[in-house]
Amino acid sequence: MKPGARNKIVGTVTSVKKGDIMSLVKLSIAAPAEMSSVITTESAEELELKEGDQVELIIKAVHVLPVKLE
Repeated sequence: MKPGARNKIVGTVTSVKKGDIMSLVKLSIAAPAEMSSVITTESAEELELKEGDQVELIIKAVHVLPVKLE
């Protein structure tokens, strides 16, 4: 089965802590080469964003799904 998520970052499992119902999988990832964000024009204008500005990217996601590479 092919995963439906489009945004993919390759990582390496560093630890797996198994519980009765859930497991915690820790991963080491390399920084993506390029990312994109869609924000309102009003927000972009309020932030006065322009080429060359340094920003902090905050990733908001409901799920992070590990898919083993073959």
